[in-house]
Amino acid sequence: MKDEYIPSTYINKYLEYLEFERKLSDNTLKSYLNDLKDFDMYFKGNVLNLKYDDIQKYISSLNDRTARTVSHYLTVINSFYVFLMNENIINDNPCRNIASPKVPRKLPTYLTEEEVDRLLKVNLLTPYDYRNKAMLELLYATGLRITELINLKITDVDTHNALIRVFGKGKKERIVPVSDLALEYLRIYVTNYRNIILKDKISDYLFISNNLTQITRQGFFKIIKKECKRAGIEKNVSPHVLRHSFATHLLKHGADLRIIQELLGHEDIATTQIYAHLVNEKLKEDYKYHPRNKMNKEDL
Repeated sequence: MKDEYIPSTYINKYLEYLEFERKLSDNTLKSYLNDLKDFDMYFKGNVLNLKYDDIQKYISSLNDRTARTVSHYLTVINSFYVFLMNENIINDNPCRNIASPKVPRKLPTYLTEEEVDRLLKVNLLTPYDYRNKAMLELLYATGLRITELINLKITDVDTHNALIRVFGKGKKERIVPVSDLALEYLRIYVTNYRNIILKDKISDYLFISNNLTQITRQGFFKIIKKECKRAGIEKNVSPHVLRHSFATHLLKHGADLRIIQELLGHEDIATTQIYAHLVNEKLKEDYKYHPRNKMNKEDL
């Protein structure tokens, strides 16, 4: 049986900084720990005395990994050394001047407006259908992350001002407006069907599962897959695809990129910029239908 890996004092200090000061999520912390574990074990715990050539050698050892994975490793390791420098533990960052491998840009999947319309035409027969309809409408109307959606509580909804309070990454709070249509389906669900689903139970959470508890990520994945099948949508649709669709459609109809950034809860505008690429790609694709897009010999 292999010995369990025990992070060094310095790696532990760095992870504590990420958790308590940067307030990164548990999943992100695990990802950082896994990358640092590989790095630390490669150098047998001797990570404080490395040079530029050592880092290059390590990066070369990752030649069986994708460019995106190697880039992530390098980002984590560089961030670790920046932390050590800021703490005056080391004097030089061995990652400095090491370029990340070029990662092919992958544009996110999104639904067309016609596909969204089909998806949102839920057959309203049972209390669960009304719950699913309210969740889908709210997700598309606000661009919430799935974790933000399932963690919503009754008290987070301000129906009078058509706003919801959301706790995003790092437990950062933001206020997001809700469309009248989404708010109406939310009102119908809460007023007429939520208590039916809950039966005699009491819960602070807005959306309740068939097991009378807070609905889970996996539970909602099943819902969206079922509704996509019903709507004849063949794309691989996750809750995040609706978030991409929300942002892309807003930008397409003239919304300011900074406003979209705020609505999505992105810290960096560069993260939101991907939606501009999506819209530009669609414009290029549609331009081929211009009647004079192709040049004829007689035009010369």
